[in-house]
Amino acid sequence: MSLPHINLLYSASGLGVGFLVGLTGVGGGSLMTPLLVLLFGVHPATAVGTDLLYAAVTKATGTLVHGLKGSIDWRVTGRLASGSIPAAAVTLWLLQRYGMHSKAALSLMQHVLGIALLITSVALLFRPQLAALAARAPRRSGPVRTALLTALTGAVLGALVSLTSVGAGAIGVTVLLLLYPLLPTSRIVGSDIAHAVPLALVAGMGHWLLGSVDVAMLISLLIGSLPGIALGSHLTSRAPEALLRNLLAAILVLVGVRLVWV
Repeated sequence: MSLPHINLLYSASGLGVGFLVGLTGVGGGSLMTPLLVLLFGVHPATAVGTDLLYAAVTKATGTLVHGLKGSIDWRVTGRLASGSIPAAAVTLWLLQRYGMHSKAALSLMQHVLGIALLITSVALLFRPQLAALAARAPRRSGPVRTALLTALTGAVLGALVSLTSVGAGAIGVTVLLLLYPLLPTSRIVGSDIAHAVPLALVAGMGHWLLGSVDVAMLISLLIGSLPGIALGSHLTSRAPEALLRNLLAAILVLVGVRLVWV
């Protein structure tokens, strides 16, 4: 059995994206999937499927760290997963049913990816203001209503992530800040990362079964990204957080516009 061919350009891209993920906490899908589609010309379905398994591996490490620190609210994670896992399964079934490599599916995935990036950029830009607003005037919704809205958020994220691999990070955290204003931000981030692991794994395995995962590309990306994430995480306290967040939001707007009006 021959070993997969390692592409050093993919590894270098993984290193850069991993570094930014470690530095800013922005989900890798927001950066990696459009990079693969626009720079390397990878089919959107293959880019999404490969990136989902890449995210499952990298976020499992983040979940372990947050779990050891006690910064995961498993109740919130479970509520999100109760909506996202079924939604991911239905989305994958629809992709299989109507053919994910057709021209219509290609156009749909590319446009939804662009829109998801634009929403992510808005969530990144205004997250501090939204968090401050929620903290000043917390809405004490009933527990049943909050649970249902969390599951609904999970369902939207499940469909979005299965189509684009984008959304479980910046968008998920922003909505959770509004739903759970009394929960510390560290626990919201930890809960969102923990939820992203089973979602990315289920969606990624679904794409694998549909034939839209490139194993050699996945290994090449991981070789670069794992040390990149470690380095970025180590330097995160020294980085100008607001500047980086605004810069990333601007990049996501440009890429999102390029994908929507391609």
